[in-house]
Amino acid sequence: MTGQFHIYDWLVFFGYILLLVATGLYFNRKAVDNTNDYFLGGNKMPVWLVAISVLATSQSAATFLGGPDQGYRNDLTYLFTNVGALIAAYIVSVWLIPQFYKNNVSTVYELLEKRFGSDAKKQAGILYLFGRIFASGARLYMAAIAVAMILFGNIEPNSVVISVLVLAAVGLGYSVVGGIKTVIYSDVIQCAVYVSAGLFVIYFLLQSIPADFGQIVDVLQNPGNGQASKLKIVDWRLDFTSTGVFTVASTLVGFVLLNIAAFGLDQDMTQRVLTCKDAKEGSRSILMSVFLVIPVMLLFIVIGLLLYVFYQRPDLMNLSNSIADTPTFSGEKVTVFMYYVLNELPAGIKGLVTIGVIAAAISTLNSGLNSMSSVVVQDLYRPWKQKRSVKNDRHFVFAGQISMLVVAIVLSAMAILCYFWQQYSEMPLLAFALSVMVFSYSGLLGVYGATLFTKRGNPRSVLLALIVGFLTPLIFQPYIAQALFPADWQINLGFTWQLCIGTALSFLTCLLGKPNKVTHIDKTSDAKEI
Repeated sequence: MTGQFHIYDWLVFFGYILLLVATGLYFNRKAVDNTNDYFLGGNKMPVWLVAISVLATSQSAATFLGGPDQGYRNDLTYLFTNVGALIAAYIVSVWLIPQFYKNNVSTVYELLEKRFGSDAKKQAGILYLFGRIFASGARLYMAAIAVAMILFGNIEPNSVVISVLVLAAVGLGYSVVGGIKTVIYSDVIQCAVYVSAGLFVIYFLLQSIPADFGQIVDVLQNPGNGQASKLKIVDWRLDFTSTGVFTVASTLVGFVLLNIAAFGLDQDMTQRVLTCKDAKEGSRSILMSVFLVIPVMLLFIVIGLLLYVFYQRPDLMNLSNSIADTPTFSGEKVTVFMYYVLNELPAGIKGLVTIGVIAAAISTLNSGLNSMSSVVVQDLYRPWKQKRSVKNDRHFVFAGQISMLVVAIVLSAMAILCYFWQQYSEMPLLAFALSVMVFSYSGLLGVYGATLFTKRGNPRSVLLALIVGFLTPLIFQPYIAQALFPADWQINLGFTWQLCIGTALSFLTCLLGKPNKVTHIDKTSDAKEI
């Protein structure tokens, strides 16, 4: 069903493998022997490098495959969610980043230790690990779909499982020695690869559509068959269901919360910011990354819009018959972009785009491995081990490397689970990738809201709040709701609104605890320095 790879594609493919090997050896040529360098890069990373790394971490495989899927199925409304990202980036820059630097933390959850004690730090770290397993596993699964199509010509379970394991092994081998510095430099390289691949796809799509720019725009504005304009950016509907997650209301509430959690409470992103010299540079890196995200996001959504013209408008393509409603691959509708890549692109370019999706996957995977390892070691293992008089920093670097191996295995298992989960939910790839974050973000947002803006809460209420935040979105999942509630009680609620409810309940739960006599965090010091 798919076009075969030409020798030029394989040359590009193996050339990329050689690039991975060469850059991996170069970045890992010097072993890191202390945790500050391994997890924070010695606080010496340039702002622009960190900004691109945050961009690569937040976009990656979800954007490479999910962006075209969004454009093909829907419109440009996902772009508007960047308004929420900008608001969130400013809030994080003002309130959270200065606190992290002031308290000299290497993970964001150490801040809770200052307020509630070591148990709260461990609890938040464990919840983060669960949430990151969901999110990074989902992104690994998306990339594995593309790799399975390339290597095996199908997306059957066995092929996807092998592809997951191959990607996990490559990501682990690339980042296990050099730590966060290697990951950041790798992110920049991988970002350049997959953005270049996206640009080539747009070029060839435009070349293959026999219409000028004005005609293409007109067709997208007036798709016919009762469809709304595919160029719509702002959606004013008040829709709380899963079809309304990219509306204005959802953006200004749900996506603000989602991005506050992503930029300020998710170690996967925040760890990069903490590699900068100080709070001012860290804040700038976050704001810069949001502005960089917009053109990259637009690039991949435009690919989907052009694919709609290519496959759904035979009148513009000068074809006599309409093509099937959604091009499929082994019966699956979610891979229209890869379907186009494997069947329509010329030799050589097909290989370039293929490595683009692999680059996107490796960027996400490297980030997850290092950030999760830092939480395992710094928040969980180090405090336990230091009680037994083990204080050699090199020991904890080695522990971080071992934990990366364990994390890689767990993420692989989650990616395999996502293969069945996403098909059952029938959710578009981009929405699926975003929705899995809600499980950990709800509890963290509620607890940190109580930490920064109230004097309430104690270790017990923190634990209960984290649990409530996790369980709230869980009960809205179709497979859980169907098992627990009668049909009349089941609610189709968008993930952004699940996040809002989970955050509110978590916040109120945390406030139930009477405060212990612990020093309250100073909210005023250097908080305005951006």
